[in-house]
Amino acid sequence: MRTNILFAAICSVFITAPSAFSRDVSQSYDDRPFLQDFAEKIPLCEELAGAELSAVRSDRNGRILVLSDKGLLGVHNRELVPDHLYRPIRDMQVKSMETYRDQFIYLTDKAVLSNAWAGKIYAPHKMPDAGLFEMGRDFDFLLAGEGTLAYFSKAKGLEAVKAAQTQARRLLFDRRRSRFFILFDNQICCYVSGKKCRRIFEGENLTCLGLTNNNRILVVGIRDGYIELDAGSFRQRSGVQRKLPWIDIRCVIQVGKAVWFGTPKGAFALQPEGRIDYYASKRWLVDDDVIDISKGPGNSVLVLSSSGLSIIRFRRMTLQQKAVHFDRLTRSRHIRHGFNSGLAMSKPGDLSTGTLFDSDNDGLWTAMYLAGELYRYAVTKSRDALQNCYESFEAMERLSHVNHMKGHPSRSFERAGYQLSDKSRWQPAADPNWTWKATTSSDEIVGHFYVYSIFAEEIPDGKWRDRAVTLMDDIMDHIVRNDWYLIDYDGKPTLWGKWNPDYVNGFPKQVGDRRLNSIEIIAFLQTAYHFTGKKIYKDKAFELFEKHGYLDNIMIPMSRIGRVPGIDLTTEWNHSDDELAFLSYWNLYKYAFTDELREKYRRAIMDHWEVERPEKNPLWNLIYAMTGADEFDLEQTIWSLKEFPLDTISWSVANSHRKDLEFAEPDFRDQTTREVLPPDERPMSKYNGNAFRLDGGSGGHREYSGDIFLLPYWLGRYLEAIK
Repeated sequence: MRTNILFAAICSVFITAPSAFSRDVSQSYDDRPFLQDFAEKIPLCEELAGAELSAVRSDRNGRILVLSDKGLLGVHNRELVPDHLYRPIRDMQVKSMETYRDQFIYLTDKAVLSNAWAGKIYAPHKMPDAGLFEMGRDFDFLLAGEGTLAYFSKAKGLEAVKAAQTQARRLLFDRRRSRFFILFDNQICCYVSGKKCRRIFEGENLTCLGLTNNNRILVVGIRDGYIELDAGSFRQRSGVQRKLPWIDIRCVIQVGKAVWFGTPKGAFALQPEGRIDYYASKRWLVDDDVIDISKGPGNSVLVLSSSGLSIIRFRRMTLQQKAVHFDRLTRSRHIRHGFNSGLAMSKPGDLSTGTLFDSDNDGLWTAMYLAGELYRYAVTKSRDALQNCYESFEAMERLSHVNHMKGHPSRSFERAGYQLSDKSRWQPAADPNWTWKATTSSDEIVGHFYVYSIFAEEIPDGKWRDRAVTLMDDIMDHIVRNDWYLIDYDGKPTLWGKWNPDYVNGFPKQVGDRRLNSIEIIAFLQTAYHFTGKKIYKDKAFELFEKHGYLDNIMIPMSRIGRVPGIDLTTEWNHSDDELAFLSYWNLYKYAFTDELREKYRRAIMDHWEVERPEKNPLWNLIYAMTGADEFDLEQTIWSLKEFPLDTISWSVANSHRKDLEFAEPDFRDQTTREVLPPDERPMSKYNGNAFRLDGGSGGHREYSGDIFLLPYWLGRYLEAIK
């Protein structure tokens, strides 16, 4: 009886309640330039396949050289090729290479020399096995061979240095105190000119060393982590540090404020505040087998791997400039007949081999792109954005017209004979040149209602707005007329287009579809009523409320959703359902029939947002902000947008091996770690994927469209959360 009394009170309010939606949210972010990282990958040219690479350096002129067993290599046309600039150097046997005062200097089998300083630097030696050298303060240097060390100075020439009779692994000069460090497999020695070489540290499996923190700390890499020594007293400052992406440390160097480490499983940068930025997979590196790291030209870091060079660049960029990048990416190679489409590549990462392909959710993905462009137009009044809106709208509109069923949008359409995915689902159109894809799901209908409502509010031309309203009316009429089902070409309901009470309430309350499908259909009905004024849509909504408990379904706490024995739908958390729910929340909240209902919806949305909060999803956060929330994690929203990679290729990514992650106990939501990884370190996915997925990708065979960034960014601008 309590429910009937409640609905009697609600139904007494006949007119649509004034919208509580506001574009003035409680918090805002002023868009300021930040450092955006991205990678330029330089593989070995074909003729150098199999070359053994050992070092990379750059000089004050921005020239980059790589040392290999096939000579010096340079960068040309985005490949590593033999360097022919200096013919005499080309004919020498270069054993090692460094930069000194930002100029290249080389160790050959006969001398240490440079082409800078008018070529006057030439110090011959008689150490045929010399393999390492390190420059000192005043053109002096330390030289290492097979169990031998020698020191060169302008005053005395080359002098032997007594040290451990084993092969030195690394040499390092401490400019702060004018002394050299010599790294062996099991000890570190220190040498000062004119004094005896002395042992300062003993250990096992030592691999590399570097000076950090203004030469105050000596970082020693080992096979299973690293340790820190005080560079002045040589006292050990820490135990072995193993909470790292990978513990086999091959090289270490400070570039700017960050300390960079190279490993067989990629590179990582340790920031001053303790944050680790992990650079691995072909998103960042030619390959993960890192050999050497050095400072690059400008604001860049050079990462040398076994098969080539990767330049990690850092460019100051605003979120708006980042949006321009994704707009160009999307418009140049992701628009198919106006749809927002994926790009498939026959050769991994080679965009020239890319072809556009259809999908089950062309309508939904296009709706999410179109919504972003509508928000952009509303904010900027850009004619370019408006034209994009018209083109994508026409593609979505044709989904409803290409088949013979009024109010049933197709999943996709394509020229006959060129459809790629799920060929059994395609049906011939009346025009023999075209086919359309059947079995439309609730995903598509959610997308249509979400974006048509925005289109009908923001587009300036009334005739175009009317077309959007007609589409909403036709779809809603089809569903109501067919007893809450989406009826396919064969006269049967589609697999997922079902909102009938027998179907919805046939699920236990622990099954998310009961809550979700109730949210969807009420959002559709409210939206259709708002724009058409047809009383049947409001009446039908209250019928679902009062007779079938759909409001109770909407209010089911998310904490109740879980596994149900015998129901396949509940074997794992469905992140597509999160996407459908949050897109539906836009219409559910904004077009609520009454303030009382709107407040209930707000609580239901907040309940879901609290569950999703650990994902730091910018789109979910901003849709929740639309309800007037005092706290919607603006800082995490901006973090996600900043950390989103410029490269949207679906490279294969692995993180499950990492030693720096705090793993969570297995749960229904598949939250694998305590904290979600930055978007640029995890597998690329749309918002229907699990943000906590550690491993995945398609080996570089697909590029995602830019709508993943554009929709939340322009929604943030539309809500004035980003200014």
